[in-house]
Amino acid sequence: MKHLIFSFILLVTGIQLQAQNLPDGFPKTDRTKINLKNEWKFQLGNPEAKNYIAELNDAKWETVSIPHTLKLTSLTLDDLDDDKVQLVFHRNVGWYRKNLNIQNSNKKVFLEFEGAHQVTDLWVNGKHVGQHAVGGYTPFHFDITNYITKGTNNQITLLVDNRRNEVIPPDPGPFDYVKFSGLYRDVYLVETNNVHVTFNWETLHSGVNITTPTIDVVNKNAVIDIKTAVKNESNNEVDCTIKTRLINKEGLVVLRLENTKKILKNQEYQFNQIGSLEDNVHFWDTENPYLYRVNSVITIDGKEVDFVENKIGLRKFELDPVRGFILNNKPIKLIGANRHQQFPYLGDAVPNQLHYKDVLQFKEYGFNILRTAHYPQDNALINACDELGILVYEEAPTWVSISQNDAWWDNLEKTARTMVRNHRNHASIVMWGAGVNHRGYVPRVHNTIKQEDPNRLTASQGARWTGWQSSGLTDINANMLYGPFIWDRSEPIFAMEGRHGAKAIGAYKRDPLMLGLISWTAHAYYTFHPTHAKAKDKIDRTRSGMMTIFRQPRPELDWYKTELKTEPFVKILEDWKPNTKEVTVYSNAKKVELFLNNKSIAKQQPSKDTIYNGLDHAPFHFKNIQYKKGKLVAKAYFDNNTTKETSKLTPEKPHRILLSIDDKGRTFTADNNDIIVAYATVVDKNGTVITDFKDKIKFTVNKDATIIGDDIAINANPMFTEYGVAPILIKAGKTTGTITLKASSKGLKSAKTTTTLIAKNNNEILKNAKPIYDFTKERVDLGAPDQLTQFGWNFWNGEDNSNNSSYVFKQFKGATAQLQKTSNNGVIRWLGEMNVVGKYGFAYADGIIAIDNNGVNLVLKNLTKGTYKLKVWHHAPRTNSDLMDPNKNKLKSKTIHKLPYEKTILVSSNNAINSKEIIAKVTEGKNMQYQPAGTSEIIIKSDGTNPIIINYKGEKDKGIWINAFELTEWNTKVTP
Repeated sequence: MKHLIFSFILLVTGIQLQAQNLPDGFPKTDRTKINLKNEWKFQLGNPEAKNYIAELNDAKWETVSIPHTLKLTSLTLDDLDDDKVQLVFHRNVGWYRKNLNIQNSNKKVFLEFEGAHQVTDLWVNGKHVGQHAVGGYTPFHFDITNYITKGTNNQITLLVDNRRNEVIPPDPGPFDYVKFSGLYRDVYLVETNNVHVTFNWETLHSGVNITTPTIDVVNKNAVIDIKTAVKNESNNEVDCTIKTRLINKEGLVVLRLENTKKILKNQEYQFNQIGSLEDNVHFWDTENPYLYRVNSVITIDGKEVDFVENKIGLRKFELDPVRGFILNNKPIKLIGANRHQQFPYLGDAVPNQLHYKDVLQFKEYGFNILRTAHYPQDNALINACDELGILVYEEAPTWVSISQNDAWWDNLEKTARTMVRNHRNHASIVMWGAGVNHRGYVPRVHNTIKQEDPNRLTASQGARWTGWQSSGLTDINANMLYGPFIWDRSEPIFAMEGRHGAKAIGAYKRDPLMLGLISWTAHAYYTFHPTHAKAKDKIDRTRSGMMTIFRQPRPELDWYKTELKTEPFVKILEDWKPNTKEVTVYSNAKKVELFLNNKSIAKQQPSKDTIYNGLDHAPFHFKNIQYKKGKLVAKAYFDNNTTKETSKLTPEKPHRILLSIDDKGRTFTADNNDIIVAYATVVDKNGTVITDFKDKIKFTVNKDATIIGDDIAINANPMFTEYGVAPILIKAGKTTGTITLKASSKGLKSAKTTTTLIAKNNNEILKNAKPIYDFTKERVDLGAPDQLTQFGWNFWNGEDNSNNSSYVFKQFKGATAQLQKTSNNGVIRWLGEMNVVGKYGFAYADGIIAIDNNGVNLVLKNLTKGTYKLKVWHHAPRTNSDLMDPNKNKLKSKTIHKLPYEKTILVSSNNAINSKEIIAKVTEGKNMQYQPAGTSEIIIKSDGTNPIIINYKGEKDKGIWINAFELTEWNTKVTP
């Protein structure tokens, strides 16, 4: 039957979330999940204080929202002279307090944290609940059921301690990146029934673990293995039923699994369910990242009490010693970038939409892989990689240091386990870093990860600074390749770090044993590395980056669009200024011609320099160009005889500002903490960007929004320009509607633009709920009594020329189907098994052929009132059997399969609601392994009383083949 989802009541901070008026059939369980984003009280420092006392007056504390950093940071790291062990910077603690009014019920109550830097203590109503002291980059939770008073206010206090800790990786350091601070990822209040699915990270067997033992992209089928741990924390043993449904993008249930088990008091039991898909299987890859939903509902005594839902992608990946990395049977080169989670000013406290935008930008440039340098990253990032099609290499938090402290190693192992358990169901993740950065593989980490996840690849993480290594225990020989390296070619090699750009990529594309290159690094990042080029800069000390820390692409990045994307592209790299003697053009065309002031000055093919060997689209280098003021045009000529042009004008005086807010592909939520990036570009009167503009840009925003850094001295506003562009961060307020941003600078024409703030929804279940259409379905295989029926199909045997043969439905109680001739001269012949190769060959290798002037009628009687979809197979079978076939005598005596038949069938019914007449093509053959058999689909409506007649006829009075059919309940909102 049709099902959609979800409905709950929760009382949080005095606000009643009313039960939604949802259609019948939606799972309505006791599980709630509320994002505790707003109205936290915050105080910096004073770790020895007793701020956990319930009666403490925190009215004068700062009010903040989550995610939150202890302190906003300037681009110069607050001019602090720290080093790579980070002795002082953000080495502080933060106190967070919040009141929760939790409804009066017998439910379990948890606080769930996606991450906090880096030791977290929790008090509820003044009582210490516990401490999480494993690390700052992985999730954890506290059970607060026995600490709260339900039906009234409960005071929770957190001490989040980011001080240096000898036993928590990546401390004690050194590390090249900055470990920021605070309650920097989402926090949730989770309530469940006493019988509930556990959190993934609790034990090796807890939560939900979904694997795909078989992915066959040739025959298009898949096996899904789902393990779900349910814990009974009630006072009695229970008969527990789990119903798990695999749901496609349209919301249709395509696989149902159900098991029941008696679970003892305080027992955690793992259900093991397995099923397969053969119909319309969609595979996940980087170009078509198709995701299914796995929705599991826990039922006790007929009542739905708990549920969980995961998204999975059906994909097959492997490491081939000859062909390299294989995704769905196709070799692909892994080209992408390393990514730190930090943002300017915010540090690690990044709202979810900014994580999503990073992945969206990876896709814009054609990247297909991301490495989470050098720690597990936000769930929002991994979700975005699943959704957009970016492969992920994720690793536990380390850099170079290897401690001799057993407690440090224990915590590294725990973070590795939690990382895997938290993200193991994600399609995008294909590799785990199984080492310590630079140091190479670490047996303990590799073994830990393989115990948690035997299916994914592990990578070694080596570097020349600590000596070249092979893969060792790990699956992939992954090294930092920044120059010459030692490699004996006995196994593939993978650059988990390396340089970027056309000169770096060529070597990897031309050598099948070089799996690919994850360049260092996607974005400029904060670091106390003492020798990098900007380590002492007075304006911006961020390091490296194919983009700035504000995600502004550097000009050279556009080359990737020529090599990794298919859309026609052309760009001139340099500004057209005096003393320009060389022009670089990026294009995926076969030739490029330069025009200066409407006169052709050069035409050539891509560079033949050997450094570019292996590339499909090397840059075009035009040398010895004579500069003249004016307009330079690059005209690209493509293989399909199309052209595309771009141009650069000689820059004139700065004239005005162009202003844009980067809201493409994302929302901006009025939750008092969402952040969006805006860019002010300085141009001349012709619109040419003035890339060397030296003055600053001042920003203002109206209504309920603010500019990050406006009220503190971090040099965020007014803002300097880089490449002629000044970036700023806008923080959302609480009010929905249009906001207006203005940008101005002395001597320039100012600019303004707008974006829209939408309403927040902190109820994570309702926010993410999507329809589930769980339709009753029945498959029927028509044929003579010797037909072979299997795979959940039911059989309908009939006799030649009988007008009384009927089928009694098993799923649609009381309903029947009947085949009827349309005249007294009609003929209906029934054919048994014919041995056709192909998916469901047993179904369309037999059936009926009807010959009549007006075709044949399929009559459905006693169907309950409602809408239905009828799919019918139309195939003219031909046997592929040999002389050993036991059916050969039948084939000699019966010639049904040799009768002339219609190649096209017209399907019609007065009860049809999608079309009054449908045209179906009839297939023929004995080998249908790679070709689908002919089918017709018609959507019909039953009034619950009158028979439904569907007519199948041709144009030449030849035979009509009907081999099998599938009757399904339907909803016209669903795309068939």
